[in-house]
Amino acid sequence: MFPASCFQRLRPSTSLSTNLGRSRSIKQHALTFARRQSSNVPLRSPRSWSPIVIGSIASGLIGYSLSVFWKPSLTSEALEEMEPKYGTPKDFEQAIKELRDSFDSDDAVSTHPDDLRIHGYSENDYHPNAPHTVIVYPKSTEDVVKIVKTAVKYRMPLTPFSGGTSLEGSYRGSPVGGICVDMSDMNKIIEIHEADSDLVCQPGVGWMEINETLQKKGIPLFFPLDPGPGATIGGMMSTGCSGTNAVRYGTAKGEWFLNATVVLPSGEVIKTRQRARKSAAGFDTTKLFIGAEGTLGIITEVTIRLAPVLPTTVAVVHFPDVKRATEAVIDVMNRGVGIQCVELCDSEFMRSINLFGASQRKYPEQDSLFFKFQGPTSASIAETAKIVKEIVQKHGGTGFELARSEKEAHDLWADRKNALYSGLALLEGSRGWSTDVCVPVSKLPQLVYETKKDLERLGLVSIVVGHVGDGNFHTQLLFRNDKELESVREAVHRMVERAIKLEGTCTGEHGVGIGKREYLYEELGEGTVELMRSVKRTLDPLGLFNPGKLYPDRIDKKSKH
Repeated sequence: MFPASCFQRLRPSTSLSTNLGRSRSIKQHALTFARRQSSNVPLRSPRSWSPIVIGSIASGLIGYSLSVFWKPSLTSEALEEMEPKYGTPKDFEQAIKELRDSFDSDDAVSTHPDDLRIHGYSENDYHPNAPHTVIVYPKSTEDVVKIVKTAVKYRMPLTPFSGGTSLEGSYRGSPVGGICVDMSDMNKIIEIHEADSDLVCQPGVGWMEINETLQKKGIPLFFPLDPGPGATIGGMMSTGCSGTNAVRYGTAKGEWFLNATVVLPSGEVIKTRQRARKSAAGFDTTKLFIGAEGTLGIITEVTIRLAPVLPTTVAVVHFPDVKRATEAVIDVMNRGVGIQCVELCDSEFMRSINLFGASQRKYPEQDSLFFKFQGPTSASIAETAKIVKEIVQKHGGTGFELARSEKEAHDLWADRKNALYSGLALLEGSRGWSTDVCVPVSKLPQLVYETKKDLERLGLVSIVVGHVGDGNFHTQLLFRNDKELESVREAVHRMVERAIKLEGTCTGEHGVGIGKREYLYEELGEGTVELMRSVKRTLDPLGLFNPGKLYPDRIDKKSKH
């Protein structure tokens, strides 16, 4: 995969619902909270209200309920009323002053131009840049609460920043600026429970650092999600990431994140569940924050599940075309043998490895598969390799080569993982746009074939690398100037449309951010998107948390008729 992206210890504050009344709808709850935050005037106790007032409120509730539940949706005027209303530049100045007064360290709050640029720009994507107004570096959940309360007080947008490897602009600032909460100082491993195969950590620690720490301590466990090297746990959870191991271990939306401590937009701190492996206690609120990209809360602590480290080795095999390679993978997967990873690398990618020159070998420039076999013993791995070799040969696979040593296996896999830099060798002086989509595995050959034909028509140089075991298709599209960049944008758009038509998704593992949000209505449908919006409005009625990300612009129904 190309670089990708990139939270009960505390007593929760008073619940927002305490004075709002149990009979209120979600939308009324949200609007009331917004008004309370604006006025800072507490609501009077219902016991002190007169019968006339109570009768008026009851009538209002009945009328409101009818207006909401007997209409298919809110009116455009009502929706417009709920759009975020941010503070003024003077409000933001006061917020920054208050933040500086709240933190002991001079380094905790930064408005240095270089710092603002780094946090509002990415070398990895080509979406519009938007700088933040201030960067704040919390060290604890309590620090994050202080930041959130300041943001609410001054109506200042707030964006979490984790590893900074996002490919879809997830950590860009809002158009009016705002607070960027950089979690890099919250990078501690808090507890390791070897007997339970889990680990508690802060969101700023990297997955590679966790695995290195476990290895150094001699603990035979690892965290199997493996996106880009710089990705951190908070960003991985927030974008719903995965990686090359997904075919064996699944994605972030599986059971790898057991619970999270989260600071909500109200400033309240919650823990989503206990540390047990499973629970039937209500719906899974942990998953509410997986893939939410910081729009519903800021993750400050996570319990992650670990897997046992098993012996592995690597093999490579070459095919006449993508169709036969994919058919071979389907056949292999249906045999249930010990496959940890299986990666499709097209002929252009294999050529790029040879051009780049970092590899110790010269590869046939054909569509190829890289397998990583896994098993409890060397004998079981050898048996898997034997079965896979027989299957791929039936599908036209040639040159099957199994690593003869641990070093050779490492070197083979490094050639696959070096895709970003190898790909750039195909076009001197170029930059690369990396993106992904995902379709049912049986539809992958059609997607790859049609996409490559489209890229040839546009005259674009590209490589294809896919997690073929789960239908995840990555491309790196090369360009040297603005004209070619526009062709790349066009190609990415058509690739996404093609994937959705094939019952797929606009993003397999890179998240939505601002780069893919326009496709959610087409992929998920209006009802599902509006359900997501309802959750957002309930938790963040002021619209301050990572605005402009994940949720698409509303459909203009007038223009559709």
